Amino acid sequence: MKQIKISDVTLCDVKNHLSFKQKLEIARKLERLGVDAVELSEIGLSKADTLLVKTISSFVKNSVISVAATTSLGAVERAAEALSSAARPRIRIDLPMSSSVMEYSLHKKQEKMLIYVREMIEKAKTLCDDVEFVANDATRAEEEFLIEAIRIADQAGANVITVCDDAAVLLPDDYAAFVQKVTEGIGAKIGIRCSDKNRVATAASVLAVKAGADGVKTSVSGEVTSLRDFAAILSVIKENYGICADIRSTELHRNVDQIEWILNGKTNTTVREIADDGVKLSVNDTVDTIRDMVEKLGYDLSDEDIRKVYEEFRRIARKKSVGVKELDAIVASSALQVPTTYTLENYVINSGNIITASAQITLNKEGKSITGISVGDGPIDAAFNALDQIIGRHFELDDFNIQTVTQEKEAMGNALVRLRAGGKIYSGTGLSTDIISASIRAYINAVNKIVYEEA
Repeated sequence: MKQIKISDVTLCDVKNHLSFKQKLEIARKLERLGVDAVELSEIGLSKADTLLVKTISSFVKNSVISVAATTSLGAVERAAEALSSAARPRIRIDLPMSSSVMEYSLHKKQEKMLIYVREMIEKAKTLCDDVEFVANDATRAEEEFLIEAIRIADQAGANVITVCDDAAVLLPDDYAAFVQKVTEGIGAKIGIRCSDKNRVATAASVLAVKAGADGVKTSVSGEVTSLRDFAAILSVIKENYGICADIRSTELHRNVDQIEWILNGKTNTTVREIADDGVKLSVNDTVDTIRDMVEKLGYDLSDEDIRKVYEEFRRIARKKSVGVKELDAIVASSALQVPTTYTLENYVINSGNIITASAQITLNKEGKSITGISVGDGPIDAAFNALDQIIGRHFELDDFNIQTVTQEKEAMGNALVRLRAGGKIYSGTGLSTDIISASIRAYINAVNKIVYEEA
């Protein structure tokens, strides 16, 4: 049976405004799923880019860590340096092949680009054993030029050559035939990447691997082949067509759901419901019991995250028993977060139909209590104004909503707050039987992400 290699590009999506910790957690979950490679963007001049790659490399040992290099030979060197501690490093030479993109982004015509392809791959091979050449926008390139670029990449030592349909200009059967044609006689492994602009990327990927391609680029939430859909199809057709992948199908939906939650900043209401088998947890349950339940839900948390979950569980359990769905919401709101700069100590809200709403909130920052008092157009507005007063900054509120986790009288509310700072959106969630408490906690959660990123 032919083993298809899956490289996931979720962390390359520039539209994902993720914190350092969130990127690390997504990489770990992708490895847990069994993806063959986790792809990262080109290393810039910021030390944070290098630190991210080094940190992910220290946690992810089974999957290949693939870092792009496009702009210069220096980018290749930065990628190699960042990957120096990776168990399975790969440098990815990501270059445009269509004339318009090639000349606009790299200011090179075809002759110069062929020389550049060879230089970049040969340089990468001196620094890393595993090198991939990615022919971006291949389906809009001049065919003779594309075939020559692929041949040069193969001669220069590329281990994998990937042919991309970024513009989604070919239908699935035509794309599969195109990949076969332009890679004929190539010794390297052949990979594919299909845009999903026409909603047939998964079909194109399946036909391409059926026609001989060795690997597919996927994404959890992006404009290429869906990891969820492609892996699910392979698990069904593998016996009939003799093609499979190492994706752990029993954990597929759970882990993809969790990654989507991180990407979206809220629970995806379209995902499958968590079975509530009548389990009720009380404040007397131990941390080991909670750890076991969390593992049954499909989460793989660090000791620090388990500690956070247990503390939040006990806060909720002092008021009511906690079921499976509620525990899942506690994990989502407490774990996989950045370090806490601000924590909530207490709050008092005054509101009514004949008085102006006011809020007094006390936060703890580095062991020091700070209190803010403010009024507003309703209790939530007053609370957010008081928080801004404490923090000393006003944040633009991009989105705010509250959802119930369960339906009974003492249902828990899950609040989502999105704040805009420095051109980025930061999402925070809060959980409580009191919707004002949930809202305050969500706001603080988002602020902590802003503070952490800026630091």
